[in-house]
Amino acid sequence: MKKRTVIIGAVVVAVLAAAILPRFFRKEQFGQAVSLPILSAETPVIGDLQLTTDLIGTVEPSDVVYIYPKASGDVTSVNVQAGDAVEEGQLLCTIDTKQVDSAKNSMDTARLNLEKAKADFDRMSLLYGSGGISSQEYEQYQNAYELAQVSYTSAQQNYETQVEYSSITAPISGTVELADMEVHDNVSQSNLICVISGEGGKVVSFSVTERIRDYLNVGDPMSVEKDGKEYSGVIQEVSTMADTQTGLFQVKAALSEDGNLPTGSSVKLSVISERTEGAMLVPVDAVYFEGGNSYLYTYDLDESAVHKIQVETGIYDSEQMEIISGIDADDLVVDTWSSELYEGAKAQYRDADGQIHGESAPAGTPQGEEASAAPESEGADGAQDSSADEASQEGEE
Repeated sequence: MKKRTVIIGAVVVAVLAAAILPRFFRKEQFGQAVSLPILSAETPVIGDLQLTTDLIGTVEPSDVVYIYPKASGDVTSVNVQAGDAVEEGQLLCTIDTKQVDSAKNSMDTARLNLEKAKADFDRMSLLYGSGGISSQEYEQYQNAYELAQVSYTSAQQNYETQVEYSSITAPISGTVELADMEVHDNVSQSNLICVISGEGGKVVSFSVTERIRDYLNVGDPMSVEKDGKEYSGVIQEVSTMADTQTGLFQVKAALSEDGNLPTGSSVKLSVISERTEGAMLVPVDAVYFEGGNSYLYTYDLDESAVHKIQVETGIYDSEQMEIISGIDADDLVVDTWSSELYEGAKAQYRDADGQIHGESAPAGTPQGEEASAAPESEGADGAQDSSADEASQEGEE
């Protein structure tokens, strides 16, 4: 009997301990504050953003002439070679066009005819003045003289043209870039025999798509790289007509200093491919993508909470992204990642000066936990009363 009473007493003590101890430890938890994440955030920056793309261009002289013969013939002399400096009007080569001698003979004949016609006209003028010939005869000699003048002028011009065709001279001062001619070569009007670059600077010629062309303007700066050295340049021409074969648009940029870049050499260049001005920019790491949509988190100082906002984005580089719509310029955009970021999540915000803003978490157990404690307490008291009654009944027995 006594042994049974001891067992029943031990059961009662265990039940009471189960009911009281959780309340004791729960009070200790109520005294501890729950830690909220501290986020950094910043308002969007209003500024310009531009992207660049790398292309290949060709170095050309800013002033260049391509020389073709104006008549077919054999080259009889060559006076220059590639790399030579020449002056405007300097003789480059001569060509036997087979027409110079013929033109000279025609000119000489025309000159003799002119001299004879003039002498006849002068003599007839004297006779006409003295009444020795009629006016009709006088007009015939006058017309013959005028016709001889025209013939001689034409023959002289033809001769000068043939001489010009046979003597190829430099149209500008500069450097001979190409001299593709040798003595005894037979050349025609379709043969490029010489290229002369002017004394000006160099340009880089390259081709772009229509999309890139729309972002290029005359006067835009650009950079050129060759053998690890960088050169600066400025766009000076943007074609408005596409090449019929490639569909690309030609662009030329003047180099501020060419560093003796060889004509015809290839260089790497960087040009603007996309541009936006006065745009709302946020850190690129602040934007997330989900299901084909882009979104970011903003921090609400009044609520001390974050909100998930869907946004429309534009161009971006490695640091910034353009936001077209979805937020305002005064919104605080969360730029730090946290596993506790979700719509409505409570958090605190640290500004650029290190000051922390936002409400801290209240001390104590959340209301949900407090509400769930009541049934536990009622269950424990019920178990305690039931055990006491059972012990009383056993004692009576």
